[in-house]
Formats: sequence, structure tokens, C-alpha cells
Amino acid sequence: MDDANSNKEKLVVEVVAAHNLMPKDGEGSSSPFVEVEFENQRLRTQVKYKDLNPVWNQKLVFHVKDVADLPYRTIQINVFNEKRSSNSRNFLGKVMVSGASIAKEGEEVAQLYTLDKRSLFSHIRGEISLKFYLSTKETVKEMIDTPLSGPSSSKKNKKLQQQGPPMVVQQQQQAVTHNNNHNKTHHHPTQQHAKPGETNDIKPVVITAGHGPAAIPVPGGGGAPVGMGGFRNVFSGGSSEFSLKETSPHLGGGVLHRDKTSSTYDLVEQMQYLYVRILKCRDVSAASGSEIMAEVKLGNYRGITKRVTANAPEWDQVFAFSKDCIQSSMAEIAVKEKDKDEFLGRVWFDLSEVPSRVPPDSQLAPQWHRMEDKKGDKSKAGEIMVSVWFGTQADEAFAEAWHSKAANVHFDGLSSIKSKVYLSPKLWYFRVSIIEAQDIVPGEKGAAMVRFPELSVKVQVGNQVFRTRTAQASQSRSISNPYWNEDMMFVVAEPFEDYLLVSVEDRVAPGRDEVVGRVLLPVSQIEQRTDDKPVGSRWFNIDNHLGNAGEPKIVSRFGSRIHLRVSLEGGYHVLDETTMYSSDVRPTAKQLWKPHIGVLEMGILGATGLIPIKLKEGKGGGSTDSYCVAKYGHKWVRTRTVVDSLSPKWNEQYTWEVFDPCTVITIGVFDNSRVDKTTTNAGGSRDSRIGKVRIRLSTLESDRVYTHSYPLLMLHTSGVKKMGELHLAVRFSCANMGNMLTIYSLPLLPKMHYVHPLAVNQLDSLRYQAMNVVAGRMSRAEPPLGREVVEYMLDHDSHMWSMRRSKANFFRLMSVLSSFVAMGRFIESIRNWNKPVYSTVVAVIFLMLVSFPELIIPLVLLYMAFVGIWRYRSRPRHPPHMDTRLSHTETVYSDELDEEFDSFPTSRSAEVVRMRYDRLRSVAGRIQTVVGDMASQGERVQALLSWRDPRATFLFVSFCLFAAVGFYFVPTKAVVALWGLYVLRPPKFRSKLPSKALSFFRRLPTKADSFL
Repeated sequence: MDDANSNKEKLVVEVVAAHNLMPKDGEGSSSPFVEVEFENQRLRTQVKYKDLNPVWNQKLVFHVKDVADLPYRTIQINVFNEKRSSNSRNFLGKVMVSGASIAKEGEEVAQLYTLDKRSLFSHIRGEISLKFYLSTKETVKEMIDTPLSGPSSSKKNKKLQQQGPPMVVQQQQQAVTHNNNHNKTHHHPTQQHAKPGETNDIKPVVITAGHGPAAIPVPGGGGAPVGMGGFRNVFSGGSSEFSLKETSPHLGGGVLHRDKTSSTYDLVEQMQYLYVRILKCRDVSAASGSEIMAEVKLGNYRGITKRVTANAPEWDQVFAFSKDCIQSSMAEIAVKEKDKDEFLGRVWFDLSEVPSRVPPDSQLAPQWHRMEDKKGDKSKAGEIMVSVWFGTQADEAFAEAWHSKAANVHFDGLSSIKSKVYLSPKLWYFRVSIIEAQDIVPGEKGAAMVRFPELSVKVQVGNQVFRTRTAQASQSRSISNPYWNEDMMFVVAEPFEDYLLVSVEDRVAPGRDEVVGRVLLPVSQIEQRTDDKPVGSRWFNIDNHLGNAGEPKIVSRFGSRIHLRVSLEGGYHVLDETTMYSSDVRPTAKQLWKPHIGVLEMGILGATGLIPIKLKEGKGGGSTDSYCVAKYGHKWVRTRTVVDSLSPKWNEQYTWEVFDPCTVITIGVFDNSRVDKTTTNAGGSRDSRIGKVRIRLSTLESDRVYTHSYPLLMLHTSGVKKMGELHLAVRFSCANMGNMLTIYSLPLLPKMHYVHPLAVNQLDSLRYQAMNVVAGRMSRAEPPLGREVVEYMLDHDSHMWSMRRSKANFFRLMSVLSSFVAMGRFIESIRNWNKPVYSTVVAVIFLMLVSFPELIIPLVLLYMAFVGIWRYRSRPRHPPHMDTRLSHTETVYSDELDEEFDSFPTSRSAEVVRMRYDRLRSVAGRIQTVVGDMASQGERVQALLSWRDPRATFLFVSFCLFAAVGFYFVPTKAVVALWGLYVLRPPKFRSKLPSKALSFFRRLPTKADSFL
């Protein structure tokens, strides 16, 4: 019998740690312990004395009667403070966990739960980290198999339970395996780098910056492996692998190494470079007409200039060598002929004698240096003009310099690795109203006498084409004077290079349209407007010849015209990104812009732990040539490409003007596919996505520097995958707090969006057009910003159907409604008198508010103000990031992901499409049932006075008449007070049957009886 029990699966609850508990010992602290209840079994952990952030790492093992019933069971976790003086305990919070969330052994992850109140008046705060899984290896050390007291237990039983001997379980602390050598050699406490006021947030943890895995040193012997980089974990609701981590970089070179540029480049780490500027040479003994080049060698690194003719040798190129990679004390500059190994002359520089330059100092003046030939003779080798200095990435030459790590980049790919700033084109909405036409000559004139012409108008601007409906026959208009009166919207960009082409077409046969006239207008000559004042319409002559020289001259006697109203709308904001993630909401017309309210500064420090994207030919492993793109407003920035590195360091700082705080900046990381021709990339010439981060500016405190490591998450058909971590430093500075607070009372979008609103489907179409315009302009820049990059940054596929997103949005809605559900449960518990004291207090407060109704609104507002002030202490300290649990990516099915990545139209087999269609039908069927039930309730309300059920309507009308007389003679306060006391009456005075009013309402007829 014992062997059978030992092989059965046990429930293991691993209590990891708690955070930010409420002090309840009267001395500003607590001595917490955790008590877990499951299926009439109760176990508890050891007590952590005087610790508001305790760490247990203790396992509690429970018997499971039936594993199949586990999803329908509930695990209750209570946290208490032990009072050693009075042998009692204080309540610190509780958590109720469903058995459906229990994982298998080996798949468990630590989950963070917020501690809930036991009642309305409980003072609770903090979180607890737990693991739940099933195991056959663990054994139950000690178990109390006494029935637990339910909600109806008496006070006496509860007091006896508290005063009885504590049920202590033997410590089952499991040591987590981690690398002790790394802990000893690399770990150091992070209190030194913590910001003031944040030392008590969590247990400070530092991760090793060396190569290989590291572990979090946790008191008590526990630990959890995490990734690389010098940072500490921030408590997150998801897995620690996908959590946000706070870092402590040495911004601006640190306190002891700051220079003049620290005020400008204070959000990045200073990187030292050796700069070599080669301008030209003279008196070189090279063959006339041959091509020469200069070569810079520094240890194992070398850089080669472009080839120029020996008659006029000028290069004007800058080379940058990272100081961390310098392996030599001398720098050699040699001049060579094309395709020859022997040098014509060379010069040496001792690095110990090279000066340092700090902007804003002027650039170092280049000087002529005499070169020596192979024999060491300096009289015949000529001279070269160079300048050599040490500097940082703040140097003006940094952006255009050739970097030492780009030695394997082919010449065509050199331009694609430099950092650049792009500006989105200024986008306008172009409104075209097709009103009517006159004297239109239909196509196939001989057949026009036996049929009514089907005239329509096709409007084309660039690649955007729209078509009106076919003009309908009317008794008041002839067939040659069609009428449409339709509006169309296009997206155009400055400078206006497009033309408006209006074509009147006649459908002479199915699938065959014949053009009967055209109008061509340049967009640059269209009237611009910035408000809602009406634009005058104009008649335009239609060209009937269509370039046909053989057209009979008689056609010219018909003066065909078309009536148009065209305008460029400058009062709208052209949405090229989704409204949720919009980075700019200003109107197009610059005269409508308001002054900026602040400045956003971002330091793109680097990334760690990137996944190899390319496979190297003939070598093991892979490589990644990563660069970063940040987009806010019209300004796009692209960092330089760090070649062949899984832990790139960019350390580039950028600045944006902020006009609205309720906007989002998007940062994406990509792999450059144009760097090396020797690599094989499955994506061809398309840059591969590595990950993306969004930061909403309104969640940032003013003038505070946020240094965090953001997980780069990508969703694949196999599930969510961490591609690495992106290190950023962000600061949002506000110039005038009053102006910023005023922004919150203004409309989010410009005035025209509310005066003449656009339809939702029209906005989606215009956003797609705007994205195409932006992608087209960006692809014409040098280096080009690929269409795949623009589409990913602008979320072009956010409108596509996804079962995962639907579930995530449903759970978001349930989370919003959970507070109302909790309020309903609280009211129901008050009505049931589970806690007579609370029910009595609520009844007294209700009678007081009925007696003094003028106190209701002030008390509600005062309560909300106090709640906001109280929650200020526990406000979020870190910016939001991609949440895998909120996105529903950890529990999604593989088929749902495959459906989400399917093309449109679908490319899957008929069986898969049929299965997905049936699944969608089942989901839609449940939604249909809910919608039908809601409609039935509304129809029952309508049936009260519709006389569809004459007896029910008679009863309701009679009740209304008697109630009207009663309310006239009885004061309203008395009626409300009697109704409240009736609702709050104890359960012994209530029947379990539904009330008479509810029974009457449910008997009312609905229109569902008339359904087929």
C-alpha cells in the first residue's frame, strides 16, 4: 500500500519568495510565514523573522486524491505574521490558485501573484512568487489531515486554531544548482548601483557580465539561472526569462571619467576609438595612370581606402579602431599600387604619442608626413597627409568612419552599415469628390442606341486607384449627364510629384470597360485647406481624343465636362501607424502645430544574447550583423551595424521633440542582410527581424533616467522565442509641467477628425496607403530602409485575425470586469451576513447616506482620491514591456499560431481550413448565444408595455399606478431606506426561491419564439 502511494503523483507547491509585505509587528517589519491549504491538508513554511522581502525556496508536498479532478480544485495560500509575544498571528494576504494552472515536473516556472485582501478593511500589499507542479519523486514529510474550517466556522473554532500548537513542516528546502565558481569570481552586490529610494523594492541581484550562464545569488541557497549582462531582475508576472531587468551602466563615462561631452552624451557609455584620417599623398613613385590606395594596419586589423589615380591621389577617408581591440602599440599607414603587395611608402605612429581630442574642440589639423620605402629611405617615398587622434563616439568623424570590425564587409555593403537619420515624408490626405458629368459620349457609339451606357469614374493617384459606382438611370437626367456624388480619399507626400488621373469609363461588355474621357491634374496645383471651410467645386474639360490621331473631328464639337471638388486636407493627421501605438498626432499643416512640451532622449547601449541569424559557410555556428531602428514622429534613426557579434554595443544617443506625452516610441532590432556575400541567409536580401520594444512616454517620470534591459521576443509558429535583450537608457524631460498637464484635457487627434470624421474601414485603407508611401520613400534613401523594416515598425499586420489575440483581448476584458465582479461578490457576502459586523456597518452607512444624500458624491470622490494617494506608494517603477502572459503566448496552441502566420488568402490545405472553419463556427456559436440572451433581456423590457402578453402588461401597468400613488404620499428617503433594509435582511428571513419581480420578468415573452 505504501509503494502504491509513493508512485502516485503528488502536488508540490514551492514557495519561492515574497516581496514588499505589509509591516504588522509594530516595529516597521514582519515575521512572515506561508500556510498552504489543499483538499483538507494544511502545511506551512518556516518563519522569516524581521523580513519584508523573505526568501523561502521551500517545497510543500500534498497528496492528490484524483489527478483528473485537479483542474476543478483550488489551492489557497495565506501569508501570516507571527507574533511571538502573544502566540498569535496577523493576516498579510492570500492567493487563490486554480488547479488548472499546475504544470508537469520539469515544466514549472515561478509565477508572481499579487496578495489579495481577506476583507474590505484589510491592509494588504505585496506579491508572492510560487511554483506549482506534479511529481512522483517527492514524499509528504508531515501532513495534518484534519478538516479545515469553512466560511461558516464559529469564532471559537478560529480562536482555538490560532492558539493551538503551530503545524510546522520539516524544512524541505531544495538547493538549486548553479555555477558556484561564477558566483565567487564575478558576483558583487548591487546596492552600490541602486537608485535612491529603490533599495527596498526587491532583493538586489547582479548578473555576471562574463561569458557563459550565471546565477542569481539568493539567500538560503536558492538560485535561478538567467541571462548575461550586468543587471538585476525586476519582479514580473511572467517567466524570468521574459522579464524586464534594471541595469547599471556607466553612463557618460561614469562619475570619475566624465568630460565636456557628458552633458550631450550622458545616456551612453563612452567608447574610446583611435581615429586615422587619410587625406592625400604626393611625390609617390608610381607608374603614370596606375591606381593607388592607402592601407592602415593596427595589429590584426587593417583598413583599405578607395582606389584613386596616381596623378591626383586624394582619399579623405577616416578609419576608427576600437580601443578595446587594439593589439599593437604602433599604427602603420602604407601606400600601395593596385593588386600589388609591395608598398610604395609607409609611415609609423606610436600610439603612446597620439593626442586625445574632446569635442567641442576643433578637429585636429592634418599634417604632411614623409614616408619611407622598403629600404628605410625617406628621400624618395613621398609624403602623405594624415591626422591621428584618440576620441569617443561623440566625435564628428564617428558616423562616417570605416570601423575596424567591418573588415569583411564587401564594398557594396559598406554604405548599409553606417548610422543614419531618416525623416518620414510629410503626408497629406487628398480628397476627391466626383459629382457629375455633362455631354459624355458613350463608347461603341453604334451600339449606344440599343443599350443604356453604364458610366463610372476611375480615379488614380500614383499606385492608388478607386472607382465609383455605375451611374443609375434617372428620369430627370439624360444618359449623357451621369450623376455620382462620391467622395474618395488618397494619401500623397511632399514634394507633390504625382498626378490626379480621372477617367470616365463605359462598361460595354462584362469585364470590358472603354475609356470615354480623361482629366489629368497635377497634385501640386490643388488647393490646400487647414479647416472645415467648404471648398468650391469646378468644372473640368474632358479630353475625348485619348491620343488617337484618327479620331473624327466631329468629336471636338462635344464639350464634355466633369464636375469635381478636390482639396489637400491639412487639418487631419495622416495615420501611418495604429492609433494605439501612434508616435505623433499633429495635423499635417505646419501652421497648426503647437510648441513642443518636452524632449525625449534615448541612449541605445547595446544588446546581449542575440540568436545567430546567418549560417557561416565552412564554419560552425552562425553570426548576426545587427542594427537598431527607432521611430518616433517623423524621425527615424538607424544605428550602425555591428558585424558578426551576438553582443553588439552601439552606444549611440538620439533626441526627439515631444508634442504629446500620450505617444509611443518603437525600437526594433534587425539583422543586416547586405553585409557579407559569403553568408547564406534564408531571407534573401530582406533584413531579418530580431525583436521590438515599445515605450509609452506617459508612463515615464519627468527627468528620470531609465536604464533597463528589454527582452526581444518574437512569435513563431512553434511559440514565443527570446531572441536576446536590448539595453536602453531613456529620459523624458519636460520644459513646462503646466503645458504638459493641459495636453491631457485636449482631444487626442486634430479638430478635423471630429468635425468631419472618417469611417473606421476608410482609416484602415488610408493607413495601408500611407505605409506604402512611407516604405517607398524610405527605400529610395541611402542606405535604404527596407520595406520589411518599415512594415514591422508600423505594425502593418495588426488587423489580421488571430485566435490568440482574440483570447488575449477577452481576458483583458475579463480583467477589467473583475473589479465589478469582486464588488458584486462583496455585496453578496454582505447580504449573506457571513461577517455580521461588516454587514451591520454597511447597513448603518447605507441609512446614513439615505438620510443625507448630499454626502454620496463627495464621499465617492474622496474615496477615489484616497485610493489614488494610497496607491502612489506602490506605483510602477519601471516602464512596461512585452508581456507574454498578457499576450497569451505561453498557453497558445500550435495550430492557432500556424493560423496566425497563414497568408491571406490562405495557403493551407482544405482539411486544415475546414477544421479551422469549424472551430470558428463553434466559437461564433457561443458568442451568438450570448448575444441572443442579451437581446432577449432587452425584448422582455420592451414587452412590459407592448401588450404582447396582455395579462403581464396589465399587472405591470396596475403596479405602476399604485406605486405612483404610494411614492406621492411616502417620502423617497423612506422608500429607499426600506428597500435597502429589505435587500440586506439576514438569510434566515429570505427564501432561496427567486424573487417575485424576477420571476415575473423571466415570464415575459421575447421575439425568440418567432425565430426559424
